[in-house]
Amino acid sequence: MPELGTTLLALARNAIAARLGLATQPTADLPALHEPAATFVTLTQRGQLRGCIGSLEAWRPLGQDVRENALAAAFRDPRFAPLAAGELPLTRVEVSLLTPAVALSFADQADALAQLRPGEDGIVFSCGRRRATFLPQVWEQLPEPAAFMAHLKQKAGLPADYWSPEVRLERYGVTKWQEAAP
Repeated sequence: MPELGTTLLALARNAIAARLGLATQPTADLPALHEPAATFVTLTQRGQLRGCIGSLEAWRPLGQDVRENALAAAFRDPRFAPLAAGELPLTRVEVSLLTPAVALSFADQADALAQLRPGEDGIVFSCGRRRATFLPQVWEQLPEPAAFMAHLKQKAGLPADYWSPEVRLERYGVTKWQEAAP
């Protein structure tokens, strides 16, 4: 698995570097890269988020998913300006490989919150046309389930105290790899 992580990180960085006209590094062609998988690519600078885009379902090959999500995180995350060439050396890349999401069954919000596993669960919140997710890494900033859920609802464009019987929650896990800090 370490070789897969090293390769995924290199694929993500190479995709961004190539788009910026910068040099890339050779990568291994592993069989896993051709299997469908869902990933998120997270970019940080000095510990602060700089972009994060991903796929919740495995619908394209792992290698392609990582490259496309790296480009989206660097150049199309609506929260940030596109990454400039001078920023890439300051940028730390992280790749999260997601397990398939599993629906949670709950009676109400209190029951749902009691089922969350801080530090372990990635959560997809859906209600009507609203949908948002937080990777398990977000628990580091929001360790309390109620705060985690409130921020997730806000990310979906809903009030922090919103609840409805139509709310759907799914959980997933990740295997993640992160570059050393620049």
